[in-house]
Amino acid sequence: MRNEATDLERKNLALAKRKWAGELGRPNLEVLKSLSQQYGFSIAGGDLLLLEGKWYVTHAGLVRLSNHARCFGIQVQPVHEFCNPAIGRWVFKATVYKSPRSKGFVGYGDADPSNVSSLVHGAEMRVAETRAVNRALRKAYGIGLCSVEEIGSFAAAIEPARGKQNAPLRSSANPSGNGQPRLRDRLCLLIRQHQLDPTLVKRYAADFCGTEALRDASRELVESFVTHLAEWAARDCKGLLCKLNSYAQCEEAKS
Repeated sequence: MRNEATDLERKNLALAKRKWAGELGRPNLEVLKSLSQQYGFSIAGGDLLLLEGKWYVTHAGLVRLSNHARCFGIQVQPVHEFCNPAIGRWVFKATVYKSPRSKGFVGYGDADPSNVSSLVHGAEMRVAETRAVNRALRKAYGIGLCSVEEIGSFAAAIEPARGKQNAPLRSSANPSGNGQPRLRDRLCLLIRQHQLDPTLVKRYAADFCGTEALRDASRELVESFVTHLAEWAARDCKGLLCKLNSYAQCEEAKS
């Protein structure tokens, strides 16, 4: 066994300690090392999130893993007998084929207005499809972590932006064209709803994404931040305000 950590492990550990200072324990760090070694997950790439002291894999991380593993194909289809478009309920079945001879690994995903974020009501079909794909990929590659998109309270219904996973935030200022709220609109809504300081939110977002400025972060990292911010604001707004105020104190100390 290697005595020295890989570059990816070191980068993941350094970024995790910066993004989730005070939330990380030794067990979290040990799990992170294992995830880095076994699956090559990258925090900077938006593959992992720490929520309420537990690691979650993202859709982006699972798709990236399947690409590196040369996944043969993924078949997705709605389960019509359980779908009801009139009330926004959708169920999908996804089958992952790791090789041409693979019998397939099956996963199901469901979504309705009761188990997706209110910010993305109307996008339940895409959420259900993503959840099904995530479950099938986790089965196929032996991922014990739950994916963040499968959890209703954290679900921001991230539409898979195939081929555009690293698009910078500046491109998201334009209408998405897929029926979902724009990233900037979702962030502004959260700021208004919880009366947050926009400047401090931007500083926290840049720190969360591991970039000098928010505009330099990938779209998926920003989406992860918006999800994280919405969940924290709903669960413990006072705690979030204390976190944001710490950035104001840091700026005062510098001056």
